[in-house]
Amino acid sequence: MRSQSYWGEVWKEFSRNRLAMAGLVVIALLALLALVAPLIAHNKPYIYIDTQGSVYFPLFRDYAHLRGLDLRSEEFRGFKLFPPIPYSYSEYNLEEILIPPGSRHIMGTDEKGRDLAARMIYGTRISLLVGFIAVAIYVTIGIIIGALAGYYGGWVDLVISRFIEMVICFPTFFLILTILALWGPSMVSVMVVIGITGWPGVARIVRGEFFKLREMDFITASRAIGARDWRIIIRHMLPNALAPVLVTASFGVASTILIESSLSFLGLGVQPPTPSWGQILSNSNQFLDIAWWMTIIPGFAIFLTITSYNLIGEGIQEAIDPKKRKIAVK
Repeated sequence: MRSQSYWGEVWKEFSRNRLAMAGLVVIALLALLALVAPLIAHNKPYIYIDTQGSVYFPLFRDYAHLRGLDLRSEEFRGFKLFPPIPYSYSEYNLEEILIPPGSRHIMGTDEKGRDLAARMIYGTRISLLVGFIAVAIYVTIGIIIGALAGYYGGWVDLVISRFIEMVICFPTFFLILTILALWGPSMVSVMVVIGITGWPGVARIVRGEFFKLREMDFITASRAIGARDWRIIIRHMLPNALAPVLVTASFGVASTILIESSLSFLGLGVQPPTPSWGQILSNSNQFLDIAWWMTIIPGFAIFLTITSYNLIGEGIQEAIDPKKRKIAVK
């Protein structure tokens, strides 16, 4: 029989978890939605053929004589093929303020007449982008610091461990608020601040894994044949320490999205006109009694995304746990 690799066994166990797979499908669909957002929600048509037979592709090319014009108006006759949501996320229409969901606006409009579906779709980009980049930053920092502490031990580990404990003692959310108050709120600031404050947990996990690995026979053999420290760390130890980091990263993306939404809700996150789910939710405060859709829709999107990432994290955790993995022994 052909033996299966470790990661093959992990995927096999993960794929048996229906809730984890459902979460993975939801995240994949959200990522696809974020990737093709301009093709789904835009106020420019894919193709426009005027009455004289001239063919234009306004969504894909900028035409000087069509720039700034509303091609949806009746004065532009001919064939026009618009995206499913023919509105831009930043487009105002003061004649359509707080319209409930219907055939014209499938998710309704906000207090400035902007189409909520278009803003939610583009907000998906912000939430997923902030989550992935912020987690990538602090996972990278955590791996480097944790690897140094776990591999070298001694005074290096002592200094790094005390530094980790000092960082953990600070209330993370208030530290983020303080740094954003100094730097100013923006999407880049949110990603960097979350990234440089979230690494201690990853560092402690990697440190513990390296402590277990550094005394194993294959590491001792690598040292004996003269392998350099960086090669042992990157080539031999790090691949064997990544499994619990993946679990932490999965839960970390969920918590990062929640932090970004909270910061945007407080007005310290992504700034207008760029939409984010937390910002949309924040704008609904004044209209809870007359515009329920402005609260329910972004709130449900945040809940669904965070739940999906948590399900993925739990699925990975169960798949890599030897006590829970159901590997057949023949």
